Amino acid sequence: MQAYLFVHFKEKRTPDGEQVYFGVSKNGFDWEEVNGGDPVLWSYFGDKGVRDFTITRTKEGKFVILATDLSLSYGMLNQYNHSWAKAARYGSKSLAMWQSNDLVNWSEQKMVQLGDDDFGCVWAPDIIYDKNNNDYVIHWSSSHSSNEYGFKGIYYSRTKDFENFSKAQLLIKKEDSGIIDSAMYEEDGKYYLFLKSEQNPGKIILMKSDSITGPFERIHSFDQSMETVEAGQYEAPTAVRLDDGRWCLFLDFYGCSAEEQGYVPFIADRLANGEFIRSDQSFTFPYGYKHGTILAITIEEYERLKSYKKLPSEY
Repeated sequence: MQAYLFVHFKEKRTPDGEQVYFGVSKNGFDWEEVNGGDPVLWSYFGDKGVRDFTITRTKEGKFVILATDLSLSYGMLNQYNHSWAKAARYGSKSLAMWQSNDLVNWSEQKMVQLGDDDFGCVWAPDIIYDKNNNDYVIHWSSSHSSNEYGFKGIYYSRTKDFENFSKAQLLIKKEDSGIIDSAMYEEDGKYYLFLKSEQNPGKIILMKSDSITGPFERIHSFDQSMETVEAGQYEAPTAVRLDDGRWCLFLDFYGCSAEEQGYVPFIADRLANGEFIRSDQSFTFPYGYKHGTILAITIEEYERLKSYKKLPSEY
């Protein structure tokens, strides 16, 4: 039996929202807050705020969190002049990183620069282990000088140790739209890549490849699963394989107030067929929360996180 950890942030207008929060669940549907609903980790470097988390368990058993280095609370007014376009063009080229052996005791925050002067902001990382190459592929969305910082594409870097990183390369782009919020999973030796397409359609799409680095082809049956999902209202896909073998895909719904924002679950028997059924009624979370990643954990790890409490003086 396994449990689940959701690493996320809160879309608040105060700096405490753009920090690292944990939620836990025994079944993947009914979620409980960790640390009394307060942040587990706090960002003190870069923009001093973090969003769009990913977490992985390495083959050695270490946990790694990566996040977008961006604070709208601090920066949207005085640094980016209320402009998402400026944040995308001139935002951080680095990701914030923390590491842990037990999900409770974390290393100090480290800034990992993956973009160079040709990149805009490095957004929304995701990590997948490449068993064929025995390393980890970190992929993210960015604008780039190659198309005059127009439509965003997905780029990637490889690492074996989360200390040394290869030069960024293009993973995939879409000619008629920007693509962001990539999330990749392996099933039966194939790789499935969820993306938010910003236009044509303005929805989540699903791609498939024999290789982690592509080339990718579109799974059109998934488009049919998204037919009733409102365009321009969902982002940040994250998925997890449940105990019974089904996949649960969560999409972040932002077509409401910040306090109400949160994920909507969709269930599929297999990624390969692209057929997902919306399952709102089976899902609960104790507060509004934003863009993150789900990780399968052990019951022992679940119990450890449930009893975790961090004092304000310990940040």
